[in-house]
Amino acid sequence: MLIALAACVALYLVLFVGLFFGQRKILFRCDAAEVDPATLGLKAQTLRLMTEDGESLVAWSFPPAAPGRPLILYFHGNAGGLGLRVDRFRAMAKAGLGLLAIEYRGYASSTGSPSEHGLKLDGEAAYAAAIANGVAPERIVALGESLGSGVAVALAAHHKIGALVLDSPYSSIADVAAATYWFVPVRALLRDPFHNDLLISSVTAPTLIVHGTKDLVVPIRFGEKLFALANPPKEFWRVEGAAHLAMGERLADVLNWIARTVG
Repeated sequence: MLIALAACVALYLVLFVGLFFGQRKILFRCDAAEVDPATLGLKAQTLRLMTEDGESLVAWSFPPAAPGRPLILYFHGNAGGLGLRVDRFRAMAKAGLGLLAIEYRGYASSTGSPSEHGLKLDGEAAYAAAIANGVAPERIVALGESLGSGVAVALAAHHKIGALVLDSPYSSIADVAAATYWFVPVRALLRDPFHNDLLISSVTAPTLIVHGTKDLVVPIRFGEKLFALANPPKEFWRVEGAAHLAMGERLADVLNWIARTVG
C-alpha cells in the first residue's frame, strides 16, 4: 500500500515538474517554416521588423486597395506560421483590405524566444511599423486568433485603433490551462497567463468576437466570459457546430464587418 502510494506521488511529481519546465513548449509551438508568400499565390512583401528589445521579426505586408481603407494587423495562433493563414490573407486582399502579419519571435526565422512579454512587444513592433508607414490609428484593425488574441487585446488596450477582431479567444490562458490541467495548481505555476480578462475593459474600439460552439481547444465559455467584460460597441458571433478558429467559416462576413466599422 505504501509502495503504491509512493509510486503515485513520484509519478505526480514527475508530471508536475514536466509541466512546469515544459509549459512554454506546450504553449508556443514554434514549428513554423519560412515561406515565400509568392509561392502561395499571395502578392505580399516580406519585411523585417525590429522590436523594442532588439529582436528581428519576419512579416508579410500588402497595402489597402485604396487610401483610407483598413489595415489589418494579424496575430496568429500558437501553431504553424503565416503560410497556414494564406487563404485568409488572400480573402483580405480580394476585399481591398491591407495586411501586416508577423511571425512571433522564435517562429520561422524571427529571432528570440517566445514569452507573453515578448509576443506583446512583437505586437507593439507591428503597430509602430504601421504608424511609421503613415496609417492612421483609426484605420488599424487588430485581429488575433486564439493565442494571438492576447497580443491583439493588449495592443488595443494601450493604443488607439479602429477595431478589434478576435477569433476563438480566451479570457486568459490561466483559465484555459486550469480547466485542462485541473489536477495541478496551474495558476500558481503559469509563466505566461495572458490575462485578456484584465485588459479588455481598457479597449474602447468596436469589438467583434467569433467563436465555435464545438471548440475543444478554447471552449466557447471562455470567449463568452471575455465578451461579457468588453465595452460596447461589441458583437459576439456564435458559429454553431464549428471547432477551433471558427472565423474561417464566417470570414466574408467578418471582412464586411471590418469594412463597415472602420471604413
